Order: sequence, then structure tokens, then C-alpha cells
Amino acid sequence: MTQPDTSTRSLIIEKEFPHPPEKVWRALTESSLMEQWLMKNDFQPVTGHSFTLRREPMPNWNGVIDCQVLAVEPCRTLSYTWGTLGVETVVTFTLTPTDAGTHVRMEQSGFRPDQETNYKGAKYGWQKIIDGLERVVAGLE
Repeated sequence: MTQPDTSTRSLIIEKEFPHPPEKVWRALTESSLMEQWLMKNDFQPVTGHSFTLRREPMPNWNGVIDCQVLAVEPCRTLSYTWGTLGVETVVTFTLTPTDAGTHVRMEQSGFRPDQETNYKGAKYGWQKIIDGLERVVAGLE
């Protein structure tokens, strides 16, 4: 029996949104809305679709993240690869309806032990990104 690979880490952020899953799903999957909380993109919610996320370049980073959609289950699960600076991870959003709205779970998995700086940067960044996602969702009709 093969042992599971425990050499990688995952970052998990969970938050309750006071909005229905359909509203959160729109913000996660409509390119123009994604741009408001994440980055400029050419995203399409189609399994196998390759897309890029872009922002202004920074020192030591060209501002481009190469992605590919892995899974799309409307109003439930969205998963895509996230590759930049030699870091290859997978981002998965899971939406669960609750009495108060939607439980949003974001997991970025695949950080290797030598990518501690990237892990810490992602932990910091995703907190702000999820707050931005909630603001965009709150503004939807």
C-alpha cells in the first residue's frame, strides 16, 4: 500500500457569506466579476479551459498566473491549477448552502516544503482576496 504524499501543504480559508450559493458562484465564475476581486483574466467555467490571471508586474514577479480549469460543478465546486514562479498548486472553492447563506471554503494545495515563502504570501494574499470576493458578492443584485 502506498503512503499518501505528505510532503506538500495546503492553505485553507473558510468563511460564511450571508448570500445564496448562486450569487457567490456568479462572482467566482464570471470573468468581469472575477476581475473585481481577483485579477484581470480570460476565465471560462469550462473543464480543461486554460486561462491566465494578470496584474501589474512587481519586483521578482511578472504578474502572470497560468491556470487550467480542473472541475466545475455549478454552485458547488470550482477547481483550477495555479502556476507562477515555479509554484504549481491547485485552488479549489467549495460552496455549501447554510441557513444563513453559503459556507465558502477555499483550498490552495500543493505547496512543497521549499516553498514556505510562497505559502506565507498566499496565506496573506488570500485573506484579502476572500474579503474582496465577499464585497463583490454583496454588491450583486
